[in-house]
Amino acid sequence: DTGESLELILIGGLALQLYGRGDRATVDIDAEVEKGDLFKLYEFLKKKGIPADLSENISGWSVVAMPEGYRERAKTVIKDKNLIIKLLDPYDFVIAKLRRGTQEDFEDALFVAKRFNLDPEKISEYGQLAVKNSIKDTALLNFKRKLDIFIEELNKGR
Repeated sequence: DTGESLELILIGGLALQLYGRGDRATVDIDAEVEKGDLFKLYEFLKKKGIPADLSENISGWSVVAMPEGYRERAKTVIKDKNLIIKLLDPYDFVIAKLRRGTQEDFEDALFVAKRFNLDPEKISEYGQLAVKNSIKDTALLNFKRKLDIFIEELNKGR
């Protein structure tokens, strides 16, 4: 609306729709703002009645860091004159969901892993990269447990 360029990486339920899960409704926008004014975007969305959780660095949303290189692996799905919208690589998306770790996140991660036929071993490697980039904290133990349970669940369906 301001004519300024905006570049986003979608993270939450809206991203899931672009990954192919049309039945996943969402009422907010979760995104990392790579380029553009985060605060102007937030105010614009607020005026339109759209709740948003925006950040310049989604890695900071959890004690567990995102795997290094997630921004470079993100794929452009919409490119317009002043707007670029990207999606995380499916492996990074799975890790992002497991970092938060609610039941809904677990189900979302499972959907994406199955939809894109992700390799459980590679998911585990991405999880290890996330742990390596994280500060030492007991939350890492919980993340590792969730990751193990997730891999086990994913292997059941193979």
